[in-house]
Amino acid sequence: MNSVDSKMAIPTKVGDYDILSKIAEGGMGTVYKARNSRTGEIVAVKILLPATAKNPVLLKRFEQECRAAAALEHEHVVRVLDYCGVGASPYLVMEFVDGESLGRRIERDGPVDENEAIRLIAQVCEGLHKAHKQRLIHRDVKPDNILITREGIAKLTDLGLVKNAEDELNLTKTGRGLGTPNFMAPEQFRNAKNADIRCDIYSLGATLYMAVTGEVPFGKVGPLDCWMRKIRNELPTPREVNPNISERVDWAIRRAMSADPEQRPASCKEFVEDLTGALLKKSLSNHGDPATPIPPQTTDLWYLVYRDDEGETHTVKGSSDGIRRALRDGLLGDSSNIRAARTKQGPFQGLHTFPEFRDLVIAPAPMKPTTGANPAVIPTAVPIPQAGINTKSGSNSRTPPQIARPDPEQVELSDGRRSTTRQPGVRPAQSQPKLHLQLGQSPPPPSKEGTSPVVLGVIVAGVVLAAVLGVYALFTMFQFKL
Repeated sequence: MNSVDSKMAIPTKVGDYDILSKIAEGGMGTVYKARNSRTGEIVAVKILLPATAKNPVLLKRFEQECRAAAALEHEHVVRVLDYCGVGASPYLVMEFVDGESLGRRIERDGPVDENEAIRLIAQVCEGLHKAHKQRLIHRDVKPDNILITREGIAKLTDLGLVKNAEDELNLTKTGRGLGTPNFMAPEQFRNAKNADIRCDIYSLGATLYMAVTGEVPFGKVGPLDCWMRKIRNELPTPREVNPNISERVDWAIRRAMSADPEQRPASCKEFVEDLTGALLKKSLSNHGDPATPIPPQTTDLWYLVYRDDEGETHTVKGSSDGIRRALRDGLLGDSSNIRAARTKQGPFQGLHTFPEFRDLVIAPAPMKPTTGANPAVIPTAVPIPQAGINTKSGSNSRTPPQIARPDPEQVELSDGRRSTTRQPGVRPAQSQPKLHLQLGQSPPPPSKEGTSPVVLGVIVAGVVLAAVLGVYALFTMFQFKL
Protein backbone atom coordinates (compact mmCIF):
# COMPACT_ATOMS: atom_id res chain seq x y z
CA MET A 1 0.00 0.00 0.00
CA ASN A 2 1.25 3.46 -0.88
CA SER A 3 1.09 6.32 1.64
CA VAL A 4 1.45 10.02 0.93
CA ASP A 5 2.39 12.95 3.12
CA SER A 6 -0.49 15.30 2.26
CA LYS A 7 1.26 18.39 3.63
CA MET A 8 4.35 17.97 1.46
CA ALA A 9 2.49 16.24 -1.41
CA ILE A 10 5.39 13.77 -1.54
CA PRO A 11 4.83 10.04 -1.16
CA THR A 12 6.39 8.56 1.96
CA LYS A 13 6.29 4.97 0.77
CA VAL A 14 5.55 3.02 -2.41
CA GLY A 15 5.52 -0.74 -2.22
CA ASP A 16 8.59 -1.90 -0.33
CA TYR A 17 10.38 1.43 -0.78
CA ASP A 18 10.62 4.27 1.71
CA ILE A 19 10.87 7.65 -0.04
CA LEU A 20 13.82 9.74 1.19
CA SER A 21 13.94 12.80 -1.08
CA LYS A 22 13.03 14.11 -4.52
CA ILE A 23 15.72 13.88 -7.19
CA ALA A 24 14.11 15.25 -10.34
CA GLU A 25 10.79 15.90 -12.04
CA GLY A 26 9.85 15.20 -15.64
CA GLY A 27 6.91 15.21 -18.00
CA MET A 28 5.67 11.73 -17.10
CA GLY A 29 6.56 11.54 -13.44
CA THR A 30 8.88 12.36 -10.56
CA VAL A 31 12.05 10.55 -9.51
CA TYR A 32 12.77 10.03 -5.81
CA LYS A 33 15.64 8.65 -3.81
CA ALA A 34 14.35 5.72 -1.77
CA ARG A 35 15.41 2.77 0.40
CA ASN A 36 14.29 -0.81 0.06
CA SER A 37 12.69 -1.54 3.45
CA ARG A 38 13.59 -5.23 3.20
CA THR A 39 17.20 -5.06 1.99
CA GLY A 40 18.23 -1.50 2.86
CA GLU A 41 19.43 -0.88 -0.70
CA ILE A 42 19.33 2.75 -1.88
CA VAL A 43 17.44 3.04 -5.17
CA ALA A 44 15.74 5.58 -7.44
CA VAL A 45 11.97 5.33 -7.81
CA LYS A 46 10.14 6.96 -10.69
CA ILE A 47 6.45 7.47 -9.85
CA LEU A 48 4.02 8.20 -12.62
CA LEU A 49 1.87 11.31 -12.22
CA PRO A 50 -1.78 10.50 -11.37
CA ALA A 51 -3.06 12.17 -14.52
CA THR A 52 -0.55 10.22 -16.60
CA ALA A 53 -1.46 6.95 -14.89
CA LYS A 54 -5.09 7.42 -15.99
CA ASN A 55 -4.04 7.68 -19.63
CA PRO A 56 -3.87 4.14 -21.06
CA VAL A 57 -1.52 5.17 -23.87
CA LEU A 58 0.96 6.84 -21.52
CA LEU A 59 0.68 3.97 -19.08
CA LYS A 60 1.49 1.57 -21.89
CA ARG A 61 4.50 3.69 -22.79
CA PHE A 62 5.64 3.59 -19.17
CA GLU A 63 5.41 -0.20 -19.21
CA GLN A 64 7.37 -0.20 -22.45
CA GLU A 65 10.08 1.83 -20.76
CA CYS A 66 10.32 -0.77 -18.04
CA ARG A 67 10.55 -3.72 -20.42
CA ALA A 68 13.12 -2.01 -22.62
CA ALA A 69 15.29 -0.87 -19.73
CA ALA A 70 15.09 -4.26 -18.01
CA ALA A 71 16.26 -6.01 -21.17
CA LEU A 72 19.17 -3.60 -21.61
CA GLU A 73 22.00 -4.57 -19.28
CA HIS A 74 25.05 -2.36 -19.69
CA GLU A 75 27.37 -0.50 -17.37
CA HIS A 76 26.60 2.79 -19.13
CA VAL A 77 22.81 2.39 -18.94
CA VAL A 78 20.87 2.82 -15.69
CA ARG A 79 19.60 -0.61 -14.59
CA VAL A 80 15.93 -1.34 -13.91
CA LEU A 81 15.34 -3.30 -10.68
CA ASP A 82 11.59 -3.44 -10.17
CA TYR A 83 8.26 -2.33 -11.61
CA CYS A 84 4.68 -2.06 -10.43
CA GLY A 85 1.96 -1.14 -12.94
CA VAL A 86 -1.08 -1.44 -10.69
CA GLY A 87 -2.69 1.00 -8.30
CA ALA A 88 -3.14 4.77 -8.48
CA SER A 89 0.61 5.45 -8.75
CA PRO A 90 2.52 3.00 -10.96
CA TYR A 91 6.25 3.17 -10.35
CA LEU A 92 9.60 2.05 -11.71
CA VAL A 93 12.60 1.20 -9.51
CA MET A 94 16.09 1.83 -10.88
CA GLU A 95 19.63 1.75 -9.59
CA PHE A 96 20.53 4.91 -7.70
CA VAL A 97 23.28 6.92 -9.38
CA ASP A 98 25.22 8.88 -6.79
CA GLY A 99 26.10 11.96 -8.81
CA GLU A 100 24.38 14.47 -11.07
CA SER A 101 23.18 14.89 -14.63
CA LEU A 102 25.38 16.29 -17.37
CA GLY A 103 22.81 19.05 -17.84
CA ARG A 104 23.07 20.16 -14.23
CA ARG A 105 26.85 20.10 -14.41
CA ILE A 106 26.88 22.31 -17.51
CA GLU A 107 24.36 24.68 -15.92
CA ARG A 108 26.56 25.03 -12.83
CA ASP A 109 30.10 24.99 -14.28
CA GLY A 110 29.66 26.00 -17.91
CA PRO A 111 31.39 24.25 -20.85
CA VAL A 112 33.02 20.89 -20.20
CA ASP A 113 36.65 20.36 -21.21
CA GLU A 114 36.74 18.87 -24.70
CA ASN A 115 38.59 15.67 -23.77
CA GLU A 116 36.32 15.10 -20.79
CA ALA A 117 33.21 15.70 -22.88
CA ILE A 118 34.40 13.20 -25.50
CA ARG A 119 35.11 10.64 -22.78
CA LEU A 120 31.60 10.98 -21.35
CA ILE A 121 29.85 10.94 -24.74
CA ALA A 122 31.91 7.91 -25.78
CA GLN A 123 30.63 6.04 -22.73
CA VAL A 124 27.07 7.00 -23.57
CA CYS A 125 27.69 5.78 -27.12
CA GLU A 126 28.78 2.45 -25.66
CA GLY A 127 25.46 1.96 -23.89
CA LEU A 128 23.39 3.41 -26.73
CA HIS A 129 25.13 1.14 -29.22
CA LYS A 130 24.01 -1.83 -27.13
CA ALA A 131 20.44 -0.48 -27.26
CA HIS A 132 20.65 -0.13 -31.04
CA LYS A 133 21.93 -3.71 -31.29
CA GLN A 134 18.74 -4.75 -29.52
CA ARG A 135 16.71 -2.74 -32.04
CA LEU A 136 15.86 -0.04 -29.49
CA ILE A 137 15.84 3.67 -30.37
CA HIS A 138 16.07 6.02 -27.38
CA ARG A 139 14.60 9.17 -29.04
CA ASP A 140 15.32 11.46 -26.09
CA VAL A 141 19.11 11.64 -25.65
CA LYS A 142 20.00 14.95 -23.99
CA PRO A 143 22.25 16.26 -21.17
CA ASP A 144 19.55 15.84 -18.53
CA ASN A 145 19.27 12.13 -19.40
CA ILE A 146 22.98 11.46 -18.90
CA LEU A 147 23.91 10.81 -15.28
CA ILE A 148 27.51 11.04 -14.08
CA THR A 149 28.64 9.15 -10.99
CA ARG A 150 31.12 10.54 -8.49
CA GLU A 151 33.72 8.31 -10.14
CA GLY A 152 33.07 9.99 -13.50
CA ILE A 153 31.11 7.16 -15.13
CA ALA A 154 28.37 8.24 -17.53
CA LYS A 155 25.05 6.38 -17.59
CA LEU A 156 22.16 6.88 -19.99
CA THR A 157 18.74 6.99 -18.36
CA ASP A 158 15.07 7.75 -19.02
CA LEU A 159 13.97 5.31 -21.69
CA GLY A 160 10.40 6.65 -21.50
CA LEU A 161 10.40 7.48 -25.20
CA VAL A 162 12.28 4.38 -26.32
CA LYS A 163 10.93 2.65 -29.43
CA ASN A 164 11.38 -0.92 -30.58
CA ALA A 165 12.41 -0.71 -34.22
CA GLU A 166 10.80 -4.07 -35.01
CA ASP A 167 7.73 -4.05 -32.76
CA GLU A 168 6.19 -0.58 -32.75
CA LEU A 169 3.38 -0.62 -30.20
CA ASN A 170 1.40 2.11 -31.96
CA LEU A 171 2.04 4.44 -29.04
CA THR A 172 3.29 7.16 -31.36
CA LYS A 173 0.83 8.55 -33.87
CA THR A 174 2.20 9.31 -37.31
CA GLY A 175 3.05 12.97 -37.65
CA ARG A 176 3.53 13.58 -33.93
CA GLY A 177 6.99 14.40 -32.66
CA LEU A 178 8.32 13.23 -29.31
CA GLY A 179 11.43 14.36 -27.49
CA THR A 180 13.04 17.62 -26.48
CA PRO A 181 13.03 20.14 -29.39
CA ASN A 182 16.59 21.47 -29.10
CA PHE A 183 18.09 17.99 -29.13
CA MET A 184 15.66 16.25 -31.49
CA ALA A 185 16.49 15.40 -35.09
CA PRO A 186 14.45 17.55 -37.52
CA GLU A 187 12.74 14.52 -39.07
CA GLN A 188 11.60 13.47 -35.59
CA PHE A 189 9.51 16.66 -35.41
CA ARG A 190 7.39 15.45 -38.31
CA ASN A 191 7.14 11.78 -37.47
CA ALA A 192 8.66 10.31 -34.33
CA LYS A 193 7.26 6.91 -35.23
CA ASN A 194 9.88 6.54 -37.95
CA ALA A 195 12.78 7.61 -35.74
CA ASP A 196 15.88 5.50 -36.34
CA ILE A 197 19.49 5.26 -35.19
CA ARG A 198 20.45 8.50 -36.93
CA CYS A 199 17.92 10.38 -34.80
CA ASP A 200 19.84 9.28 -31.72
CA ILE A 201 23.10 10.24 -33.46
CA TYR A 202 21.72 13.74 -34.02
CA SER A 203 20.81 14.00 -30.34
CA LEU A 204 24.29 12.85 -29.36
CA GLY A 205 25.78 15.60 -31.51
CA ALA A 206 23.45 18.22 -30.02
CA THR A 207 24.28 16.99 -26.51
CA LEU A 208 28.01 17.25 -27.17
CA TYR A 209 27.42 20.70 -28.70
CA MET A 210 25.96 21.92 -25.42
CA ALA A 211 28.64 20.15 -23.39
CA VAL A 212 31.59 21.87 -25.10
CA THR A 213 29.94 25.26 -25.69
CA GLY A 214 27.72 25.61 -22.63
CA GLU A 215 24.95 26.83 -24.95
CA VAL A 216 21.67 25.15 -25.93
CA PRO A 217 21.64 24.41 -29.67
CA PHE A 218 19.47 26.83 -31.68
CA GLY A 219 18.75 29.00 -28.64
CA LYS A 220 15.61 29.41 -26.61
CA VAL A 221 12.98 29.49 -29.35
CA GLY A 222 9.62 27.84 -29.94
CA PRO A 223 9.33 24.37 -31.52
CA LEU A 224 8.43 25.71 -34.99
CA ASP A 225 11.32 28.19 -35.09
CA CYS A 226 13.60 25.48 -33.74
CA TRP A 227 12.58 23.09 -36.51
CA MET A 228 13.05 25.71 -39.23
CA ARG A 229 16.54 26.46 -37.94
CA LYS A 230 17.34 22.77 -37.85
CA ILE A 231 16.41 22.03 -41.46
CA ARG A 232 18.49 25.05 -42.54
CA ASN A 233 21.40 24.19 -40.26
CA GLU A 234 21.10 27.69 -38.81
CA LEU A 235 23.24 27.49 -35.70
CA PRO A 236 26.68 28.88 -34.87
CA THR A 237 29.41 26.31 -35.28
CA PRO A 238 30.85 25.05 -31.98
CA ARG A 239 34.13 26.87 -32.68
CA GLU A 240 32.26 30.14 -33.17
CA VAL A 241 30.85 29.79 -29.67
CA ASN A 242 34.01 28.36 -28.09
CA PRO A 243 37.23 28.94 -30.11
CA ASN A 244 39.07 26.44 -27.90
CA ILE A 245 37.23 23.54 -29.54
CA SER A 246 39.38 21.58 -31.99
CA GLU A 247 38.55 21.55 -35.69
CA ARG A 248 37.94 17.81 -35.68
CA VAL A 249 35.40 17.91 -32.84
CA ASP A 250 33.74 20.94 -34.44
CA TRP A 251 33.38 18.97 -37.70
CA ALA A 252 32.20 15.79 -35.96
CA ILE A 253 29.45 17.68 -34.11
CA ARG A 254 28.30 19.48 -37.26
CA ARG A 255 28.24 16.23 -39.21
CA ALA A 256 26.20 14.47 -36.51
CA MET A 257 23.78 17.44 -36.53
CA SER A 258 23.38 17.51 -40.30
CA ALA A 259 19.80 18.24 -41.27
CA ASP A 260 19.90 15.45 -43.82
CA PRO A 261 20.06 12.14 -41.89
CA GLU A 262 22.04 10.55 -44.73
CA GLN A 263 24.89 12.95 -43.94
CA ARG A 264 25.25 11.76 -40.35
CA PRO A 265 27.31 8.86 -39.01
CA ALA A 266 25.48 5.58 -39.43
CA SER A 267 26.33 4.27 -35.96
CA CYS A 268 27.59 5.27 -32.54
CA LYS A 269 30.91 3.63 -33.43
CA GLU A 270 31.31 5.85 -36.49
CA PHE A 271 30.45 8.94 -34.42
CA VAL A 272 33.16 8.15 -31.85
CA GLU A 273 35.64 7.52 -34.68
CA ASP A 274 34.75 10.94 -36.08
CA LEU A 275 35.55 12.48 -32.69
CA THR A 276 38.83 10.66 -32.15
CA GLY A 277 40.07 10.43 -35.75
CA ALA A 278 41.07 6.79 -35.31
CA LEU A 279 39.65 3.31 -35.59
CA LEU A 280 38.42 1.90 -32.30
CA LYS A 281 40.04 -1.02 -30.55
CA LYS A 282 36.59 -2.53 -30.02
CA SER A 283 33.45 -2.35 -32.12
CA LEU A 284 31.33 -0.83 -29.34
CA SER A 285 29.90 -4.14 -28.22
CA ASN A 286 29.09 -5.15 -24.66
CA HIS A 287 31.81 -3.60 -22.52
CA GLY A 288 35.04 -1.73 -23.06
CA ASP A 289 36.12 1.85 -23.50
CA PRO A 290 34.92 2.93 -26.98
CA ALA A 291 37.20 5.96 -26.96
CA THR A 292 40.35 3.82 -26.99
CA PRO A 293 41.74 3.89 -30.53
CA ILE A 294 43.80 1.14 -32.12
CA PRO A 295 47.46 1.59 -31.09
CA PRO A 296 49.42 3.40 -33.82
CA GLN A 297 51.36 1.19 -36.21
CA THR A 298 55.13 1.03 -36.21
CA THR A 299 55.28 3.32 -39.25
CA ASP A 300 52.67 5.88 -40.20
CA LEU A 301 52.57 4.94 -43.87
CA TRP A 302 49.68 4.96 -46.32
CA TYR A 303 49.40 3.96 -49.97
CA LEU A 304 47.02 5.84 -52.26
CA VAL A 305 45.82 5.04 -55.75
CA TYR A 306 44.25 7.90 -57.67
CA ARG A 307 43.76 9.23 -61.20
CA ASP A 308 44.83 12.65 -62.46
CA ASP A 309 43.16 15.01 -64.95
CA GLU A 310 44.62 13.15 -67.90
CA GLY A 311 43.17 9.85 -66.73
CA GLU A 312 46.56 8.49 -65.70
CA THR A 313 46.64 6.30 -62.59
CA HIS A 314 49.18 7.08 -59.87
CA THR A 315 50.24 5.25 -56.73
CA VAL A 316 51.77 7.36 -53.99
CA LYS A 317 52.67 6.80 -50.38
CA GLY A 318 53.00 9.11 -47.44
CA SER A 319 52.22 9.83 -43.82
CA SER A 320 48.78 10.72 -42.49
CA ASP A 321 49.77 14.38 -42.13
CA GLY A 322 51.21 14.53 -45.63
CA ILE A 323 48.13 13.00 -47.20
CA ARG A 324 45.85 15.30 -45.21
CA ARG A 325 47.78 18.32 -46.50
CA ALA A 326 47.51 17.02 -50.06
CA LEU A 327 43.77 16.53 -49.67
CA ARG A 328 43.31 20.03 -48.27
CA ASP A 329 45.19 21.47 -51.24
CA GLY A 330 43.25 19.39 -53.75
CA LEU A 331 46.43 17.92 -55.25
CA LEU A 332 44.99 14.42 -55.54
CA GLY A 333 41.99 15.38 -57.63
CA ASP A 334 38.47 14.02 -57.12
CA SER A 335 38.54 12.35 -53.71
CA SER A 336 35.80 9.92 -54.76
CA ASN A 337 38.38 8.35 -57.08
CA ILE A 338 40.99 7.93 -54.35
CA ARG A 339 41.51 4.61 -52.60
CA ALA A 340 43.80 4.05 -49.63
CA ALA A 341 45.41 1.12 -47.85
CA ARG A 342 47.96 0.49 -45.14
CA THR A 343 49.94 -1.87 -47.39
CA LYS A 344 50.85 -1.77 -51.06
CA GLN A 345 48.94 -5.01 -51.58
CA GLY A 346 45.68 -3.51 -50.25
CA PRO A 347 42.81 -3.96 -49.90
CA PHE A 348 42.24 -0.38 -51.10
CA GLN A 349 39.15 1.40 -49.78
CA GLY A 350 37.49 4.79 -50.19
CA LEU A 351 38.82 7.59 -47.99
CA HIS A 352 35.48 7.91 -46.21
CA THR A 353 36.09 4.54 -44.56
CA PHE A 354 39.15 5.85 -42.69
CA PRO A 355 38.60 8.14 -39.66
CA GLU A 356 42.04 9.66 -40.31
CA PHE A 357 40.74 11.33 -43.52
CA ARG A 358 36.95 11.27 -43.19
CA ASP A 359 36.70 14.86 -41.97
CA LEU A 360 38.31 16.08 -45.21
CA VAL A 361 35.95 14.29 -47.60
CA ILE A 362 32.59 14.44 -45.80
CA ALA A 363 30.93 17.75 -45.01
CA PRO A 364 27.69 18.48 -43.13
CA ALA A 365 24.81 19.38 -45.42
CA PRO A 366 21.24 20.60 -44.91
CA MET A 367 18.18 18.48 -45.44
CA LYS A 368 16.87 18.06 -48.96
CA PRO A 369 13.38 19.52 -49.53
CA THR A 370 10.72 16.80 -49.51
CA THR A 371 8.29 16.42 -52.40
CA GLY A 372 5.15 18.44 -51.86
CA ALA A 373 6.56 20.20 -48.81
CA ASN A 374 6.67 23.93 -48.45
CA PRO A 375 10.15 24.75 -49.80
CA ALA A 376 12.54 26.54 -47.49
CA VAL A 377 15.73 28.40 -48.21
CA ILE A 378 18.47 25.80 -47.76
CA PRO A 379 22.11 26.94 -47.57
CA THR A 380 24.87 25.00 -49.25
CA ALA A 381 27.27 22.70 -47.45
CA VAL A 382 30.03 24.22 -45.37
CA PRO A 383 33.22 24.45 -47.47
CA ILE A 384 36.34 22.58 -46.44
CA PRO A 385 39.36 24.80 -45.66
CA GLN A 386 42.38 24.63 -47.95
CA ALA A 387 46.10 24.29 -47.27
CA GLY A 388 49.11 23.32 -49.38
CA ILE A 389 51.59 20.51 -50.14
CA ASN A 390 53.59 19.09 -53.04
CA THR A 391 53.27 15.42 -54.00
CA LYS A 392 55.18 12.96 -56.07
CA SER A 393 52.63 12.88 -58.85
CA GLY A 394 52.31 16.55 -59.69
CA SER A 395 50.79 19.77 -58.44
CA ASN A 396 47.45 20.20 -60.15
CA SER A 397 45.51 22.76 -58.11
CA ARG A 398 42.02 21.54 -57.46
CA THR A 399 39.17 22.02 -55.00
CA PRO A 400 38.48 18.82 -53.05
CA PRO A 401 34.94 17.52 -53.42
CA GLN A 402 32.26 17.87 -50.79
CA ILE A 403 31.13 14.30 -50.26
CA ALA A 404 27.61 13.61 -49.14
CA ARG A 405 26.70 10.34 -47.46
CA PRO A 406 29.11 7.97 -49.29
CA ASP A 407 28.46 4.48 -50.54
CA PRO A 408 29.99 2.21 -47.89
CA GLU A 409 30.91 -0.40 -50.52
CA GLN A 410 34.58 -1.30 -50.32
CA VAL A 411 36.66 -1.38 -53.50
CA GLU A 412 39.80 -3.47 -53.82
CA LEU A 413 42.46 -2.62 -56.39
CA SER A 414 45.10 -5.30 -56.86
CA ASP A 415 46.26 -4.59 -60.43
CA GLY A 416 46.46 -0.79 -60.31
CA ARG A 417 43.36 -0.29 -62.48
CA ARG A 418 40.60 1.98 -61.30
CA SER A 419 36.87 1.74 -61.48
CA THR A 420 35.16 4.67 -63.16
CA THR A 421 31.94 4.19 -61.19
CA ARG A 422 31.25 7.26 -59.09
CA GLN A 423 29.81 6.95 -55.60
CA PRO A 424 26.29 8.29 -55.07
CA GLY A 425 26.25 11.80 -53.69
CA VAL A 426 29.87 12.51 -54.59
CA ARG A 427 30.63 15.70 -56.47
CA PRO A 428 33.81 15.74 -58.60
CA ALA A 429 36.44 18.35 -57.94
CA GLN A 430 36.24 21.46 -60.09
CA SER A 431 39.26 21.31 -62.39
CA GLN A 432 40.94 24.50 -63.54
CA PRO A 433 40.77 25.01 -67.36
CA LYS A 434 44.05 24.07 -69.05
CA LEU A 435 45.78 26.21 -71.70
CA HIS A 436 47.24 24.06 -74.50
CA LEU A 437 50.00 26.54 -75.30
CA GLN A 438 53.68 25.62 -75.48
CA LEU A 439 56.37 27.82 -73.99
CA GLY A 440 57.74 30.39 -76.50
CA GLN A 441 54.75 30.13 -78.80
CA SER A 442 53.07 33.44 -79.63
CA PRO A 443 49.43 33.62 -78.79
CA PRO A 444 47.03 33.60 -81.76
CA PRO A 445 46.20 37.10 -83.05
CA PRO A 446 42.82 38.45 -82.06
CA SER A 447 40.14 38.15 -84.74
CA LYS A 448 39.46 41.34 -86.70
CA GLU A 449 36.14 42.93 -86.30
CA GLY A 450 34.07 42.82 -89.47
CA THR A 451 31.15 41.16 -91.16
CA SER A 452 30.22 37.85 -89.62
CA PRO A 453 30.79 34.85 -91.97
CA VAL A 454 27.16 33.88 -91.54
CA VAL A 455 25.93 37.31 -92.59
CA LEU A 456 28.33 37.32 -95.57
CA GLY A 457 27.02 33.93 -96.69
CA VAL A 458 23.45 35.17 -96.60
CA ILE A 459 24.37 38.19 -98.72
CA VAL A 460 26.14 36.03 -101.34
CA ALA A 461 23.19 33.62 -101.50
CA GLY A 462 20.84 36.55 -102.03
CA VAL A 463 22.92 37.91 -104.89
CA VAL A 464 23.06 34.53 -106.63
CA LEU A 465 19.31 34.05 -106.23
CA ALA A 466 18.63 37.53 -107.67
CA ALA A 467 20.85 36.76 -110.67
CA VAL A 468 19.05 33.49 -111.37
CA LEU A 469 15.66 35.16 -111.14
CA GLY A 470 16.83 37.91 -113.50
CA VAL A 471 18.03 35.42 -116.13
CA TYR A 472 14.76 33.51 -115.84
CA ALA A 473 12.77 36.73 -116.33
CA LEU A 474 14.75 37.67 -119.47
CA PHE A 475 14.28 34.18 -120.88
CA THR A 476 10.53 34.37 -120.33
CA MET A 477 10.28 37.76 -122.01
CA PHE A 478 12.28 36.48 -124.99
CA GLN A 479 9.97 33.47 -125.49
CA PHE A 480 6.90 35.73 -125.26
CA LYS A 481 8.27 37.99 -128.04
CA LEU A 482 8.92 35.03 -130.28
